[in-house]
Amino acid sequence: MANQERLNVVTGAFGYTGRYITELLLRSGIKVRTLTAHPNRFNPWHQRVEVSPLNFDDPDSLVRSLEGAEVVFNTYWIRFSRGDLTFDRATTNVTSLIDAARQAGVSRLIHISITSADPDSLLPYFRGKGRIEQYLMQSGISYGILRPAIIFGSEDILLNNIAWMLRRFPFFTVPGDGNYRVQPVAVSDLAQLAVDLAAQRQNVCIDAAGPEVFTFDELVDLLARTVASKARIIHVNPSVQLILARMFGLLKRDVTLTRDEIRGLMSDLLVARSQPTAATRLTEWLAGHANLIGVRYRSELSQRA
Repeated sequence: MANQERLNVVTGAFGYTGRYITELLLRSGIKVRTLTAHPNRFNPWHQRVEVSPLNFDDPDSLVRSLEGAEVVFNTYWIRFSRGDLTFDRATTNVTSLIDAARQAGVSRLIHISITSADPDSLLPYFRGKGRIEQYLMQSGISYGILRPAIIFGSEDILLNNIAWMLRRFPFFTVPGDGNYRVQPVAVSDLAQLAVDLAAQRQNVCIDAAGPEVFTFDELVDLLARTVASKARIIHVNPSVQLILARMFGLLKRDVTLTRDEIRGLMSDLLVARSQPTAATRLTEWLAGHANLIGVRYRSELSQRA
């Protein structure tokens, strides 16, 4: 089938990872339809990307929105519970998407998960991701599962906001001893891995892992050096970190860090258990973006609005 006759669906093409996946698909001549909770947002691709509502509450509509698609890329998830959108609800939403894809005759589904996803995890983020992986593996659809940890890129929130704080405040607090590890992967590499998996047929579950592993202290120090920060790094009890994060969140009308995120970070869950699968080094990327990262604060909640 010629590329121009092929249709792929990307959930959340206006978001972070979805945007990069969509760009790669368009460059290869594949038609793209996005399912989004924000169908009225500005469409940077105009007629090149078809826009449909992501309606989990209407199974028939969800099936219709996937009809004709060869591959579905799922980037939908939530960072934290808010209102009636809990991790359990988000998990149910994704399983509904998998069911709809099967009914629509989708050939393959690529799912963006998380390192250390585990259906029995005590942390709802990792537990939900693990249950989705389990459901997808048993669905009968050909699948590719990618497990990134921290994703970095020009639209990143986490590293950008750490750099923003390092640029502006005389100190920066780190929960615990800071010796727990993180393994960042470039969003461009993650997107390429996703598109490459779509072209395969075997069922796979792999880490999307960059070539560098940092302790959290090393990561903060790298960001501080990148933005020429003189901020003092202070280690605090995790409960103190949570209080400070909540106070700062009130000031910025945002959610900057949650209790579960602190626990996941300090439990060494954001590092791959396999060899690197991506080539872009955070150290080199930061060197080329030193004048951009942390210049403006990025709000998680404003992106959900």
